[in-house]
Amino acid sequence: MRGVVFAGLCPHPPIMIPEIGGAEVKKVSKTVAAMEHLAQSVLRLAPDVILMVSPHARIGMNEMTLLDASSVSGDLARFGRPDIRVERAVCRDTLDIVEEAAKRAGIGVARAPQGEGALDHGFLVPLYFLDRAGISAPLVCFSMSLLPQEHQVRFGRLLGEALDSLDTCSAFLASGDLSHRLTKHAPAGYSPKGREFDEYVVGALERMDLDSLLDIDPGLVEAAGECGLRPLSMLAGLCAATGLSLDRLSYEGPFGVGYAVASFQKADPLVALAKRSLETYIRDGRRVALPKTGLPDTKAGVFVSLKVGGELRGCIGTFAPTRPSIAEEIREMAIAAGTQDPRFPPVNEDELETLSYSVDVISPPEAVDDETALDPKVYGVIVEKGQRRGLLLPDLEGVNTVAEQLFIAKRKAGINPSDHDVRLYRFRVERHREGAR
Repeated sequence: MRGVVFAGLCPHPPIMIPEIGGAEVKKVSKTVAAMEHLAQSVLRLAPDVILMVSPHARIGMNEMTLLDASSVSGDLARFGRPDIRVERAVCRDTLDIVEEAAKRAGIGVARAPQGEGALDHGFLVPLYFLDRAGISAPLVCFSMSLLPQEHQVRFGRLLGEALDSLDTCSAFLASGDLSHRLTKHAPAGYSPKGREFDEYVVGALERMDLDSLLDIDPGLVEAAGECGLRPLSMLAGLCAATGLSLDRLSYEGPFGVGYAVASFQKADPLVALAKRSLETYIRDGRRVALPKTGLPDTKAGVFVSLKVGGELRGCIGTFAPTRPSIAEEIREMAIAAGTQDPRFPPVNEDELETLSYSVDVISPPEAVDDETALDPKVYGVIVEKGQRRGLLLPDLEGVNTVAEQLFIAKRKAGINPSDHDVRLYRFRVERHREGAR
């Protein structure tokens, strides 16, 4: 594996660290769980270097600051816990790549040869979760500039392109909170625009419509009192350049500050949508917003299959399109596969991390005259008699002959397997599996 394999948006409230937040951590349990998931994803992908941007590092109007030292360190003494400390080696080779991308994006660069105490809480809080997961990859840490968002997006694109061309594996983490003005007791005071801003940003993330971050009203940004939009804009550019897809999104704002955690990985966008659809439905009881880009602009029948350890856990689909778009078809079939397959109990939240997904896009079925036109490794089959219909997907483990394929399809339809007075149809599938692009 090479290039950029992961990107994440990480909030940084110290209160979500149990040693600091104490009982208050329960109020941000969704955020903590999402950060733990993010850390486990990074651990599994094992990047050679982790690049991080914090909005609380030294900021320049027209320049960003790179922490240029053999190592960086810091602790949370400011929040009463000097014992919570991080020290990491710096990947010096990657510093030059970051500087070149920034300059090409029209952003100046200052190198700060800081070591001890260089890491602020914008770095340290996400790193706390990486530490607990056992991740010790070298870092490259930098701040943002105050230049307009288009500079940040362009920097992210150029950085992603440069990193994707390397033989090394890298991850990018954008640290930042959303509005600080969600409630009357919020740290920056209250503004009704705070909720509007957060809904806009979270909606853009969920739809993978990251380009719309450039269209956000500057007045809305100012009223929201945010600190994460510029780091998020860098992440948006990087995702666009590297083809990363949204894996998981969490949001809550119990203390008057919006905390969004978003994980992006290299994944087949159809499979990513199926996964996110079921997870969101099980966790939050709602349907995800459909992505605006990345999926075919067509209608098609779709089957979504779920497995645990290679064993089937659910499969639901339709051989012909029943909804306005393939994206909506995938969303609904994923939810149905996890909750409506009569062979299995509904998936519960504890199972979600164990599931693997596949999405089969069905070509229009064609009638065939006899069994000689079938091939269970190439074609799926539909058998019909009267109102009874049975379907079997192609290339299934343990189904090696036409006779086996027809036997199972007839049995599913409630047709006598020895009955040859049936109509036959064949179809192809475009199979999308987890781990593919």
